[in-house]
Amino acid sequence: MKKHPVLWSLALILTLGLAVHQRLSGPTRPIKGREALGDIQIDYKFLRSWTSHQPLPVRVSGNGLAALRLHYRRYPPVEGEGWSIAQMVTRDGAFQAFIPGQPAAGRVAYKVEAITLAGVAWLNRGTAVVARFKNPVPAWLLVLHVIAMFAGLLLAFRAGLGALFKNAGWQRFVPWTLAVTALGGLLLGPLVQKHAFGALWTGFPLGGDLTDSKTLFAVLVWLGAFFLRRRSRWWTVGATVLMVAVYLIPHSVQGSELDYRTGKIETSRSDRN
Repeated sequence: MKKHPVLWSLALILTLGLAVHQRLSGPTRPIKGREALGDIQIDYKFLRSWTSHQPLPVRVSGNGLAALRLHYRRYPPVEGEGWSIAQMVTRDGAFQAFIPGQPAAGRVAYKVEAITLAGVAWLNRGTAVVARFKNPVPAWLLVLHVIAMFAGLLLAFRAGLGALFKNAGWQRFVPWTLAVTALGGLLLGPLVQKHAFGALWTGFPLGGDLTDSKTLFAVLVWLGAFFLRRRSRWWTVGATVLMVAVYLIPHSVQGSELDYRTGKIETSRSDRN
């Protein structure tokens, strides 16, 4: 019985699993929460990515709240810089306030203070949310980049599974994996970064951007598998395992960050939220 449909199905399932992981992890996913302050139910969705120079909205819904105050400042803060405080106002059934827009790669930290008849409490356990601003990226470019990256992952799984189970013809998927991954990560990826933050490449050896660096690592791994695939199938199996390790690292960790003291965009060392 042919293994082709089974291997393709398994490769697709594994690819979708990693796609979900990438979507749910990383420092750009909004923080959603529902908290109870006494008899008051509070819902919030704190954004962690926004368009540069546009005010960042902060919205909290909950009946019975006496007042909400938004605390925010640039991140990481310049020495001596304190928190700015804005009173949140009700609009469309929710409390709302705005954080002033920032340049591309600029970041802000913010938290919300809730005041009720029972006392004062901090939402999200008082942990500040860090949001990064970026320039708009053309939709077509972003879509092509995402498709290419996950198509490369799908091909990697197909090559690795074929090599593992000695499925005939698995070697032909190795050059396709290399080509598609290089297209998505070394051509389309830098173009996305250029639009968003003004720099084509900020990973190794020019900087410490983890997304750029791990993409380069993945391409080099598959370049090695391409030349060694005829010596042993285990080179391809190993390349697939390393590809999975690369995709398990959340996207946008240690990305571009504006240093407010110098005005230069550098690699973030503070992606902890």
